[in-house]
Amino acid sequence: MDLDKRPASPAPGRYEPGDGCLTTAIRIPVRIVVLVLVVPVRMVWDLLAAGTRALHRSVFRPFGRGIAFVCSWVYETLLTPLGRALGVALGWLGKALFVWPWVALWRYVLVPVAYYGLLVPLVWLYASVLTPIGHGIAFVCSWVYETLLTPTGHVLGVVLGWLGRALFVWPWVALWRYVLVPVVHYGLVVPLVWLYRQVLTPIGHGTLWSLTRLGRGIALIAVGIWTALVWLVVTLLITPLGWFHRAVLAPVGREIAAALGVAWRIAGQISRAVGRALKWLARVLIGQPVSWFYRSVCTPVGHILRDHVRAPARKAAAEAGRAVGSALRSAGETVRQARRDAWRALAGAPRPAEPVAAPVDGARTLGSTTTVPGAVPAPEISLRKQV
Repeated sequence: MDLDKRPASPAPGRYEPGDGCLTTAIRIPVRIVVLVLVVPVRMVWDLLAAGTRALHRSVFRPFGRGIAFVCSWVYETLLTPLGRALGVALGWLGKALFVWPWVALWRYVLVPVAYYGLLVPLVWLYASVLTPIGHGIAFVCSWVYETLLTPTGHVLGVVLGWLGRALFVWPWVALWRYVLVPVVHYGLVVPLVWLYRQVLTPIGHGTLWSLTRLGRGIALIAVGIWTALVWLVVTLLITPLGWFHRAVLAPVGREIAAALGVAWRIAGQISRAVGRALKWLARVLIGQPVSWFYRSVCTPVGHILRDHVRAPARKAAAEAGRAVGSALRSAGETVRQARRDAWRALAGAPRPAEPVAAPVDGARTLGSTTTVPGAVPAPEISLRKQV
């Protein structure tokens, strides 16, 4: 069994039977007052929510879709081609103004000038003049260093090293080793050690013991004063505040929160009831009369108009259309016949077709794509031109 496990806290809104008399006394009045205050707020909230939803469905959503469609059409139809054309034009103009001139300047001016006017002379000068001179100078310097400077430098280094040690090292070493160290050791260190061991150590032990006793006394006094102050603060301030919080503020806060929750739910039920009542009144006073008028008046009138007005008018219009079409076709046929007669009167009747021999392999005749030397093609007459 887990002894350290804390008991589960009670669910919000449920209180134990042992609530105080203050909680019981303020519960019902607080709930009534809060319900009276919350009901109008909840009804206004529900009305605003319903109106907002209806406005969103009927106005904002279609308006937003229309704006999105117009913006998409403008972007795809106008802005995209315009942007592409403008990008191509600006790219070509930018290259023509800022790229091609500098490329031409670099390629045809700076590179030839630098190459033939600077690089080629410098390479020739380096290869033909400076390199032989440098080789000669390096040979002379190497000979001088190996023949003259190296032996002289060794000898001079040994002499200067011995002289430097004799002048600047050995005297100071002797002074430190045989003068300063004995004087400091026997004249300063030994007396200081004796003074520390024989005089300062006993005096320090006594002073430390006295200070320790004094500090313990001061610490005990401070602990007593702090304990008294803590007891006074807890007794006179924290305990009354804790009792006031547990006995007054917590019950009042819980009751107000519970009253707000209960009042909000009851106000929602009242608001829905009022909404259903208004909906029933609207259906009875407006919807049913309009529905009856539509079924009893508009529907029969519409049927009468459909059967006795629109159907005959459509039938008459169809008959008139067929008659007009037949007249137009007859007029067109008459015009074409008159045009054929006029053409025959002007150009004469077409010659009858001559009989054609049976096609021979390789001869080109009407309907054949081959050709034979000496074969005469049959006359071809275009009826379309005659017409």
